[in-house]
Amino acid sequence: MTIQDIPPLNATLNAVSTVLLTLGFAFIKRGNRGAHRKCMLSAGTVSAVFLIGYVTHKVLIHGMHTPFGGEGAIRTVYYTMLISHIILAIAIAYLVPRTFALAIKGDFERHRAWARWVFPIWYYVSITGVLVYFFLYQWWPATS
Repeated sequence: MTIQDIPPLNATLNAVSTVLLTLGFAFIKRGNRGAHRKCMLSAGTVSAVFLIGYVTHKVLIHGMHTPFGGEGAIRTVYYTMLISHIILAIAIAYLVPRTFALAIKGDFERHRAWARWVFPIWYYVSITGVLVYFFLYQWWPATS
């Protein structure tokens, strides 16, 4: 594995997390708590592995940011998405474990109340994480 392999691996982890979040949501809507729990804990695990990969990549590239190659309106779209992604990703680092803790303790009423807010934020962060990868590395890579 090389340093160049980390961003696509991280995008894949975000995509897997998105699928698990979608399945977890569908399962709880159908009343299948067991499948919901498995999907959400798996999504949390995959997201944690992503975070390790992200931090590792940042350390290996000495904190340098990857330049965005897009121009014009798409640049505004990208940076708006990126800023919202970063702010909300920082928030879910607390919100997701807190929501998990409520479920693990069996406080399902409070868990449900928190999840109504946390789930869409986590879902957005997961999806935009994949989009950030495509914007930077596939669709508008910076030319060297």
